[in-house]
Amino acid sequence: MKKNFGKQTYMFPMPVLIIATYDENGIPDAMNAAWGGIYDTNQIGICLDKSHKTTKNIKLRKAFTVSMATASTVKACDYVGIVSGNSEADKIKKAGWTVSKSEFVDAPVINELPMVLECEVAQMSDDSDYIVGNIINVSADDSILTDGKIDAAKLKPICYDPVSHNYNVLGPIAGKAFSDGKALK
Repeated sequence: MKKNFGKQTYMFPMPVLIIATYDENGIPDAMNAAWGGIYDTNQIGICLDKSHKTTKNIKLRKAFTVSMATASTVKACDYVGIVSGNSEADKIKKAGWTVSKSEFVDAPVINELPMVLECEVAQMSDDSDYIVGNIINVSADDSILTDGKIDAAKLKPICYDPVSHNYNVLGPIAGKAFSDGKALK
């Protein structure tokens, strides 16, 4: 028997995304956003309220980066989610992070987060909180690569548990995609 919970924003896993932007003065800002994911081929969709400084910066600059929050950076990643850029001018510094300018878009890359998607705005309207970005480049630190590919076990991305409000680490391999199901053919 299943228990009904009604309308809820329960999705597992829910990635923890760190969205970084520049403001009108070129000062970097970042926020934690759990509502996002792949939208279409080479695109990401994120849901950000219009009141966020990050949303205003995206509208202004038409670019942003999306880094994967990791187990080793959970405190800083949570911090940029609970403190508003509208009231704290230097969240990046207080989080203990440094940034480099993206080579591909007008947005900062957070050096301490090992994987980043560099994006340009594809869709953003005034009547919606949903932003779609074209993924222009994905970069990853050598420390999370195995045989030249991003290794989730080394990245240790965290996921948000919307029921218990915990951050969980992505777990061990459960099976092989596009392969294990062949046993049922």
